[in-house]
Amino acid sequence: MELPIALIIKLLWLCFGLYWLWGWRRVKGAQRSEPVLPRLLKYWLPLAVAVALIGPSDWFVGGWLGQRMYPPSLAIALIGTAAVALGIGFACWARYVLGRNWSSVVQVKQDHELIQRGPYAFVRHPIYTGLLLAFLGTAIAIGEWRGLVCVVIVFASFWFKLRLEERWMRESFGPVYEAYMHRVKALIPGVL
Repeated sequence: MELPIALIIKLLWLCFGLYWLWGWRRVKGAQRSEPVLPRLLKYWLPLAVAVALIGPSDWFVGGWLGQRMYPPSLAIALIGTAAVALGIGFACWARYVLGRNWSSVVQVKQDHELIQRGPYAFVRHPIYTGLLLAFLGTAIAIGEWRGLVCVVIVFASFWFKLRLEERWMRESFGPVYEAYMHRVKALIPGVL
């Protein structure tokens, strides 16, 4: 019996989406927020393109994006699925720990707190780390070039977003955030 890898991955992403929507109901109000147009162009448009890239495979038949990077393998698909589950779990844990300070856009919240516990003790942007791992896992399971392009786009989008977040956090928390930056890497523990 063949495992329904694609269905499992879709269900994992659906669980992530539902958890994200559920958590939206209890966030603090914004004190400072990035304007709509820049965030649409820098973050949401690239993410929409990335999600389309891991969408239905028939869109990419015949093009280089639909070409396989390696032969299909159940073992590789399971590794990709495990990465999706770990990434989504890590992102959800980070979202839970961040609590009412969370926002889908670059914001400084009213009474914003600097969270350094839980996954924030390992990386400064664990939601991005988790989502990157989940996108990478999806790309591994798909095994086509479009998945790799998707991961590169998501990484670039998150990198631009975190640079603005870092600047605003330094402005808000000063030397405390600077010390946190020196102690904890942004996305990959001990590396980046």
